[in-house]
Amino acid sequence: MSAIRVVIADDDVLLREGLASLLERSGFEVVAQAGDAPELLDLVRRHRPELVVVDIRMPPDHSAEGLEAAHAIRRDHPEVAIMVLSAHAEVEHAMQLLASGGGIGYLLKSRVTDVAEFVDTLERVARGASVIDPALVQELVGARRRHDPLAELTDREREVLSLVAEGRSNAGVARRLWVTEGTVEKHVRSILTKLDLPETDEDHRRVLAVLTFLEQRR
Repeated sequence: MSAIRVVIADDDVLLREGLASLLERSGFEVVAQAGDAPELLDLVRRHRPELVVVDIRMPPDHSAEGLEAAHAIRRDHPEVAIMVLSAHAEVEHAMQLLASGGGIGYLLKSRVTDVAEFVDTLERVARGASVIDPALVQELVGARRRHDPLAELTDREREVLSLVAEGRSNAGVARRLWVTEGTVEKHVRSILTKLDLPETDEDHRRVLAVLTFLEQRR
């Protein structure tokens, strides 16, 4: 099996050389190294590596040049796998990149503590897997909870709303859940209040509640 051909991009020379040495010892073929995003793009065009390992922040502004380069590589060379290394968990940046398909990895530098695990991760990304740092997963889950309007609902209220979304009346929901219609009415009022729907016609509010439910299920 031939060695995976890699291009490394990081403006920190010591880190870049250390990573290159580590990968060479682990069976990779480091075909080139870059210190900034334009050089990285040029090297990818010239060497057509199978994997790029890039720092998210690079010269000249140290904002998201590495990420922008990663997007350009994915657009122009979709066959090239990309591992982004970052000092911080940046949810928006990660989501944009991960949405572009397989062969994408996003790891925090501070959490790369096991060499064998890191090498295995690079190999999996090179084979087309998508790998997300566990810390980033926690950030994503937290962000989803913060913005999920259904998060305040109890399990029973979610069940009621799910049945309402199926087109059932309060009486129909009551029959399905083996509770009184009055109990269902209380649940519906609580759902509408928690979803912060305006005090207008109740049927209209029910429709808005169903739309909210369906939107979160997408």
